[in-house]
Amino acid sequence: MTDILLKVRHVSVDFPLQKDIVHAVRDVSFDLRRGETLCVVGESGSGKSVTARAVMQLVAEPGRIVAGQVHLAGPDGDTDIVALGNRGAAIRAIRGRRIAMIFQEPMTSLSPVHTIGQQIIEMIRLHEKIDKADARRRAAQLLDRVRIPDPEAALDRYAFEFSGGMRQRAMIAMALSCNPEILIADEPTTALDVTTQAEILALIRGLQQERGMAVLFITHDMGVVAQIADRVLVMYQGRMIEEAGVFDLFAKPREAYTRALLGSVLKLESPGPRPVRPQTEQAVMAISDLCLHFPLGQRARAGGSVKAVDGVSLTINTGETVGIVGESGSGKTTLGRTLLRIYPPTSGQVTYTRDDGSKVDIATLSKTQMKALYGEVRMVFQDPHASLNPRMTIARIIAEPLRINTALSDREIRDRVGQLLERVGMPTDIGDRYPHAFSGGQRQRIAIARAIALRPRLIVADEPTSALDVSLRHQVLDLMRDLQTDYGLSYLFISHDIAVVRYFCDRVAVMKNGRIVEIGDVAQICEHPGHPYTKALIGAVPRPDPTLRPDVQIRVQA
Repeated sequence: MTDILLKVRHVSVDFPLQKDIVHAVRDVSFDLRRGETLCVVGESGSGKSVTARAVMQLVAEPGRIVAGQVHLAGPDGDTDIVALGNRGAAIRAIRGRRIAMIFQEPMTSLSPVHTIGQQIIEMIRLHEKIDKADARRRAAQLLDRVRIPDPEAALDRYAFEFSGGMRQRAMIAMALSCNPEILIADEPTTALDVTTQAEILALIRGLQQERGMAVLFITHDMGVVAQIADRVLVMYQGRMIEEAGVFDLFAKPREAYTRALLGSVLKLESPGPRPVRPQTEQAVMAISDLCLHFPLGQRARAGGSVKAVDGVSLTINTGETVGIVGESGSGKTTLGRTLLRIYPPTSGQVTYTRDDGSKVDIATLSKTQMKALYGEVRMVFQDPHASLNPRMTIARIIAEPLRINTALSDREIRDRVGQLLERVGMPTDIGDRYPHAFSGGQRQRIAIARAIALRPRLIVADEPTSALDVSLRHQVLDLMRDLQTDYGLSYLFISHDIAVVRYFCDRVAVMKNGRIVEIGDVAQICEHPGHPYTKALIGAVPRPDPTLRPDVQIRVQA
C-alpha cells in the first residue's frame, strides 16, 4: 500500500460576488503522506484555509470547487471527495471519521448551548454504534488525553467556561474522537499564549506519533512551521508557489516571496527602531492598585471570588508603548477592559489625563460619562469575528465612529474610510462587502482601521496582530508606530507574542494570576529576564529555525 494518503490535484475554488468572481484557490496540487506533517503557509487571503476546507467539502456558500480532484486512499481504492459533493451520507462518513478538522476560532466552532460532553458524545455516536454510557466514558478519556483537568466534570461544562487554550484542547479531543487518519489543523494556536501553544503543539505531535496520523497544518507562524513541519507548502494569491522539506525551505528558499516571508520573521526577532517622541514625562494614564474580582459561582455568598486583576499599578506616558504579556488567564485582557470600564473595577484608581491637561478617574465614571472619552481612548479587540457587526458593511463599520463623533460630510467620511483601508493594507474597493467575506487576518486589519479612525490619544490593543500573517504583522506594527509619531499616540499593547512585544514596545510588564511579577525596559526583560515565570515564557517561544528543534538537537548531541 502506498504511503500517500491524500492526493490533491488541480483544485480551484471560486467565490462569486455581485459584480466579480474571487478566485480563492487556483490549480493547487499536493500529496499528504501517512504520519507526516505538511504545513501550509502564506499571507491572509492566500487560500490556505479555503484549500483545507475544500479537502473536506466544507467551502462556505457561495464558494464552490470549480475544478480538480481530492483522492483519499482506502483499502478498496481511492475515493474522490470532490465527486461526492458537500451533502449526503458518503461525505458525512468521511468527515470526522477519516478526516477531522480543528478550526481557527474554537469559540465559534463549539456550540454555546450544548456541553462539551454532549458535543463529543454526539460525534462518537454519529460514526459508531455505541450507547451513551460508553460514549461518555470515551469522551472523558479523550479529555484526559488532551490534559483537561477533572475530565468527568469538564464534560458537563460549556465552551464559555473554558479558557482559549482549554477550548482548543476540547476541539482536539472532538476531532480525535473517531481516530481519524488525517487531522487538518487550521491555525490551532493563533490566539494562544506561548506556553499553551507549546503544549498544544507537543500534544498534536504526540498524538500523531501514537496514531500514525497525517497532519495538514495551516499557519502563518514560521516559528511553528520550523518546529513541527516535515514539508512546507507556500501559497500566494491562491496559488502554490513553492514546496520543499522544512530544512531546505529555511536554508535555501527558491521563490522571492518565500524569502520575503522569512525576512519578515527575522525582522521581528530583534527590537524595531524607536521613533523620536516629544520629551515629556506626563502620564496619559496612571493605574494605581487596580483590582477586579469576579464572584465565584455558588461560593459568591461566602465571599469567594476570582481575583482577575489583583493590585496592578502601572503608568503609561505620552507617546509610550507599554506591553503586557502573560499566559491565558493571567489577567491581561481583563486589565485592558477594566481600563475602559467595560468591566467596572472592584477598587483602585485609573487616572486619565485629557488633551487639555485635566484629569479624570475612569474608575469612578458612569457609562454615560465614559462615552465622552471613547473618542480619546479606543480599543482593538482580540477576536475580530466577534467585534465586527456581521450585518454592517465594511464601510459602515469603519465610518461609524466618524459619524457619531465628527461633523464630517458623507463624502469626507467616504474618503477617510478609503484612506484608513489603504493604511492598514486593504483594498479601497471593499466597502460594500461584509465581515464574513474576509479571513481572520483581514478582519483584524479592518478592526484596526476602525480604532484609528478618530486619531485617539490612547489605544488599548488586545492582541491586535495575533490573526495577521508574518509579512503583514510588522507592516501593521510599523503603521501603528508611524501613527504614534504623527499624533503622539500611546499604546497599552496586550500580546502573547514575545517577538512582537520585543519589536514594538518600549517597556513590558509580565502578568501572572492577576499581578505584575516583573516590569522593565523591553530589551532587559526579553534578553535578561529576572523572574522564573518570565524565563519560562521566553523559553517557550518557537524560534524560526528548524535546526533548533528538540529532536534535531537530540540527534546532534548523540
